[in-house]
Amino acid sequence: MLYQWLADGVLIVHVAVVLFVVLGLVLTVVGGAWGWQWVRNRWFRIGHLLTIAIVVLQAWLGVLCPLTTLEVWLRGQAAGGGFSGSFIGYWLQRLLYYQAPEWFFVLAYTGFALLVILVWWRIPPDRWR
Repeated sequence: MLYQWLADGVLIVHVAVVLFVVLGLVLTVVGGAWGWQWVRNRWFRIGHLLTIAIVVLQAWLGVLCPLTTLEVWLRGQAAGGGFSGSFIGYWLQRLLYYQAPEWFFVLAYTGFALLVILVWWRIPPDRWR
C-alpha cells in the first residue's frame, strides 16, 4: 500500500508541474492584460521558463520524464503486493497521459515553449533591483 501512495504522490506532483506550466502561461497573459504585478515576478517567470525548457529538452532527446519513470516503477512495486490501483491514480493518469506519436509531443512542447518566450517578450518580467 505504501508504494501505491507514493506513486499517487508522484502523480500529484507531476500534475502540479503540468498545471504550473499551462496555468502559468494563461495567468501571465491574463495578468499582463489586467495589470497584475505578480505575473512579472522574475523568479516565477524564470521557474516557468526553465520548467518548459526541461520538458522540451526531454522531448527532443526522446527521454521519458523522470516523474513518469518513478511513478511507473512505484506502481510496479505496488502491483507486486496485489494492489490494483487507486481512484486518484486512475483519474489523474487519464488527465495527464495521452497516446500519440513522439513527434506530436516534440511539436506541441516546442510550440508551447515558443509561446512562453513570446509572452516573456510581450509581458517582460520585472528587472533586477
